[in-house]
Amino acid sequence: MRQRNIVLHGLLAAAVVAGVAGCGSSEKAAEAQNNTAAAATATSAAELGGMDALIKAAQAEGQLNVITLPPDWANYGEIIETFSKKYNIKVNSDNPDGSSQDEINAVKSLKGQDRAPDVLDLGGAFAQSGAKEGLFANYKVATWADIPDSQKESNGAWYNDYGGYISIGCDAKKIAVCPTTFADLKKPEYKGKVALNGDPTKSGSAFAGVFAAALANGGSFTNIQPGIDYFAALKKSGNYIPVESTPATIEKGETPISIDWDYLNAGYTKKLAEKGIDWKVAVPSDGVYGNFYCQAINKTAPHPAAARLWEEFLYSDEGQNLWLKGYARPVRLPKMTESGKADSALVAQLPKVEAKAEFPTTDQIDGAKKVLTDGWTKALTG
Repeated sequence: MRQRNIVLHGLLAAAVVAGVAGCGSSEKAAEAQNNTAAAATATSAAELGGMDALIKAAQAEGQLNVITLPPDWANYGEIIETFSKKYNIKVNSDNPDGSSQDEINAVKSLKGQDRAPDVLDLGGAFAQSGAKEGLFANYKVATWADIPDSQKESNGAWYNDYGGYISIGCDAKKIAVCPTTFADLKKPEYKGKVALNGDPTKSGSAFAGVFAAALANGGSFTNIQPGIDYFAALKKSGNYIPVESTPATIEKGETPISIDWDYLNAGYTKKLAEKGIDWKVAVPSDGVYGNFYCQAINKTAPHPAAARLWEEFLYSDEGQNLWLKGYARPVRLPKMTESGKADSALVAQLPKVEAKAEFPTTDQIDGAKKVLTDGWTKALTG
C-alpha cells in the first residue's frame, strides 16, 4: 500500500510539472540503489552512517525475505509482526516449516533473485558449513560485545541468537505415565509414540535430539554414534516413529511423545491446552544437551539494508525479550540479566534444568554432523 501511494503521488505531480516530478523520482530511485549497494557490503550500522541511515535505507527497500520461521517457533510470529509495524517493512515469510538445510539450498538456488532469503536462522552445524562456503555476509550488530566470543564467528558471518535444551514433551491425557528420561523412552508402553522434530540430517532440532541421546548413552560431544545407535534400537523396538512432530501431529494424536527444544515444547503448552491436550515438558536428566541457533545474512541478499536492520532489531533489548517471551533463552540474556534489562517474569517461566548444562563447540558440532550424515540412514534402515 505504501508503494502504491508513492506511485499515485508521482502521477498527480506529473500532470502538473512532469519534468520536475520525473527528475525527483529518478533521483530518489538512484539514491535508493546507492543505499542498497552500500548496505550490501556494510559490516556495521556505523559504516552506513548510523542506525537512522540504516533504517532509511531499509525502508527504501521496503521488504525483507525470511525463511523457515514458523510463527509458533520461539515467538517468531510476534517478532515478525513487531518488526514489520515498527519499521513499516513488509516481511515475506517462505517455507515456514522447512529445515536448516532448506535454507542453505535456497541461498544457492535463488541467488540473484528478488525472492532469495535475506536472513537465515540456522542450526550451528549449518551455520558453520555455510560460512565455510562463503554464503554469508560479515556484519556486527550494535550489541556485538554482549555476545560471548565462543558464540560468534569473529568476523560476523554468523552469531548465536537464542537457545535452549532438548526436552521430552508428552500428551498426559494419552500417556498414563509421561517419560522424563531417554532411558524411559525404551519402555514397551511407548511403542509407536516417540518422534523427533524432523530428519536429523536436515533439522537442527532433530540433530540435537540425537546428540542428547548420545550423552544419555555413554557418548560425548566427540562421539555421537551412541545416539544414532539409540534411535536405531528405538526404531527396531517400534517405539520411535519417523514422523516429523509438529503441533498438528500432536493434536491429531500421531506423535504423543515429542523430543524437541524445551522452548518449542513449552511454547506449545498453552496452544495445545486450548485443544484439550495436557502437554507436559521435561528436560531429561540423563541427556542434558543445550545449544543455540544462529543468525546469518545472505551475502547476496536482495534487501541487504533490511537484512541488517532485522539483525539489529533481534539483538536489541526489545528483540531479545521477544525471544524470551517464546520460552527461548536469548544469547544476550546473561548481560541483560546483569543490567536489569531482561524481563524477570519471562525469565521465571523458563523450563527448569536440574543437571549441569553442557554445550558443544562449533567444531564438535561440525564433526558430529558428518558422522550423523554418513550413518543415520544406514543405521535406521539396516
